[in-house]
Amino acid sequence: MSESEIRNIIEAALLAAGRSLTLAEIGQLFEDRGRPSASALRELIEALRQDYASRPIEIQETAAGFRIQVRRQYAAAVARLWPERPQRYSRALLETLALIAYRQPITRAEIEAVRGVAVNSSIIGTLLERQWIRVVGHRDLPGRPELLGTTRDFLDYFGLKSLDDLPPLAQLRSLGEIDPQFELPVGGQDEPVPKVAFDAGTADSSADSSADSSDDDFGESEHEDPAEPRSSGLVAAPADHAD
Repeated sequence: MSESEIRNIIEAALLAAGRSLTLAEIGQLFEDRGRPSASALRELIEALRQDYASRPIEIQETAAGFRIQVRRQYAAAVARLWPERPQRYSRALLETLALIAYRQPITRAEIEAVRGVAVNSSIIGTLLERQWIRVVGHRDLPGRPELLGTTRDFLDYFGLKSLDDLPPLAQLRSLGEIDPQFELPVGGQDEPVPKVAFDAGTADSSADSSADSSDDDFGESEHEDPAEPRSSGLVAAPADHAD
């Protein structure tokens, strides 16, 4: 099989998958006898990435593998294909997620100490349900509090290859600046959806402030003024159950 044909197969698979593919998964596309090595596949993917340099789509490597996605500058136009409003998350949830990402492993009490407010259980529940965080151990203290850390799904969702790719905390004004990679919502649950890069934007104004005594919101903001211009919010990405 020629190198050009192998590249075409890789490109077709990345377009059709609707999710990130690992090198091992891409390798399974080929017969055992003519299967390219992992290094050869990576070189071909890099060549494809360079071919896409002047195109509105790009190849992104995340912790879960490689995927084709729409470039950030074209996301707003492409998003009009899906009239459903994406799910938004409160500032309380985003702050909690940011603390877990940057200070992991961390306990719920430590999060509350930094934020100065009690963390609503629904926020932790939402992050666990989205599979962005997981329990990685227990602190050796009375009550054995759970230690929380991020997952590979978190890295994949936000377009990160590893935690080292997180921007320096001193330079981060909001979680939206991580440039997460979102999936546009669609009507059917089983339809593959293209990856599109969005900004998370600012959190809903109904979220708690540091002066509040607790997070009384549910971690998700569902009511907004449709006339008010806002950047796209967060939507859930499918889990690959790999940490």
